[in-house]
Amino acid sequence: MHTSALVLFSGGQDSTTCLAHALQRYARVETIAFDYRQRHSVELDARLVVLREIRAQFPQWAPKLGQDHLLDLAVLGSVSETSLTRETAFRMESTGLPNTFVPGRNLLFLTLAAAVAYRRDLQVIVTGVCETDFSGYPDCRDDTMKAMQLALSLGMDKRFLIETPLMWIDKAATWAMAHDLGGQPLVDLVVEHTHTCYLGDRVHRHAWGYGCGECPACLLRAKGFAGYLTESTPA
Repeated sequence: MHTSALVLFSGGQDSTTCLAHALQRYARVETIAFDYRQRHSVELDARLVVLREIRAQFPQWAPKLGQDHLLDLAVLGSVSETSLTRETAFRMESTGLPNTFVPGRNLLFLTLAAAVAYRRDLQVIVTGVCETDFSGYPDCRDDTMKAMQLALSLGMDKRFLIETPLMWIDKAATWAMAHDLGGQPLVDLVVEHTHTCYLGDRVHRHAWGYGCGECPACLLRAKGFAGYLTESTPA
């Protein structure tokens, strides 16, 4: 039986929902994030606020929430020519993928997370990737996660479980999951304190939270919030 987890926690909507999911399920939960010189590095500050607010607002979870880890992954930013690591406009590439795709990002994240989990004796690695509302990123696919789980377990001789609570749901359902896990207080926390915007905008406040309102991440979050409100409103 699994009792401990390490959550890949960026401080965004998805990873915050995954953190709540882990805190509901496991007795010991730690978090990990990566500074890869992302344009929206404000998320690294936002995540600390989210952790503080979870401890303050959810006393049933606070004792389970353990150490936070932040790893310097500058090398990823230096080898990536993407709109998340360079001051370039968002666009589709000839490959059919958006230029927000950072090649190898999730593969590196999971490998380093597994190394930390190995050292900290954590059994489950939780990540917010999904195939439903995503931009076609190949490193978010279920097949990729299964392959990584096998490779990491074999390579470290430790049976890891990679858990993907959001894999088959859309953004509206992610908002609903947050409500199911923590009620309106968690939804409000996600709106007020999490960060998703690729441009790092913490000035413009919308019903769904802060952001530029125009980048792919903001559009997806806004659409999901509207769908969540529609589905949760009685006819």
